[in-house]
Amino acid sequence: MSRIYELRLMARVAQLYHEKNLKQAQISKQLHLSQATVSRLLSRAVDEGIVRITINAPRGTYPQLEDQLRDRYRLAEVVVAECYEDRDEAILSAIGSAAAYYFESTVSPDEVIGISCWSSALLRLVDAIHPIKRLKAEKVIQLVGGIGNPAVQSHATQITTRLASLVGAAPVLLPAPGVTASSAARLVMLGDGYVRSTMEQFRRLTMAIVGIGTLEPSYMLHNSGNTFAADELSDLKQRGVVGDICMRFFDADGRFVDSPFDERVIGITLPELKSVPHVIGVAGGARKTATIHGALVGGWVDTFITDKFTAERLLSLPFPHRE
Repeated sequence: MSRIYELRLMARVAQLYHEKNLKQAQISKQLHLSQATVSRLLSRAVDEGIVRITINAPRGTYPQLEDQLRDRYRLAEVVVAECYEDRDEAILSAIGSAAAYYFESTVSPDEVIGISCWSSALLRLVDAIHPIKRLKAEKVIQLVGGIGNPAVQSHATQITTRLASLVGAAPVLLPAPGVTASSAARLVMLGDGYVRSTMEQFRRLTMAIVGIGTLEPSYMLHNSGNTFAADELSDLKQRGVVGDICMRFFDADGRFVDSPFDERVIGITLPELKSVPHVIGVAGGARKTATIHGALVGGWVDTFITDKFTAERLLSLPFPHRE
């Protein structure tokens, strides 16, 4: 009979805690139990099924989709944003706002933050961030060269300098094109002290925020001049390339695709990116779904922020066999 009395005590403690909203110290005093015993009984009440915890997800949140994506791609965190229309402009707005809130909630003092510059989603993210007065990050580093068409390249520096201003950090720009005309031209650019100094700081990154691009460059990237010619993109496609992160290419299974074009890019490499403790990928849209799938399978990001339509499409795609 002693077990029934133990169960009854568990139920009584649980009632006082969950229904009467008493603190553990108050329950301890009222029932003449030690606080350690109260804590143990509350824990056992859950184990015994006396207390069942249910979470009612607020409207506009998608915990089930997020859980499925976390499990499927082995991600540390996923944020699925509410979005009312499955079109690029609406998706960019939704994921930009969601990513801004996530960033504001997780960024730490003295953080060394890297950000890729040729991404409309990241431009929306930075535009949506509120100034964080309590925080003083150390640096915000541009991860890919941003020099190109003067009419467009301001976006590259704007993302870096604006984010740095918002978190009280020093901006570190990469004063070089993202794609050079030749590997020899890249070597010349790497000889520049400012370029070399910026790239040497990649190893100090504690957080990186990146977009995920398709093989076909975005309107912004195409107009910047920091991309490859049509015949070169065709060559990359024949090599199995489906997309890029920071102008570094990968295939449908997420594997890095080595090519001569890689020797013309000035920016962080995928191995360097993978060594960063916290890599946040922000992307969405029907056009990018297969590309995003490849990036997630490859494990190039550990945190992913997207919209509900893209999340549903990703879960419907076949998954490659894993060893």
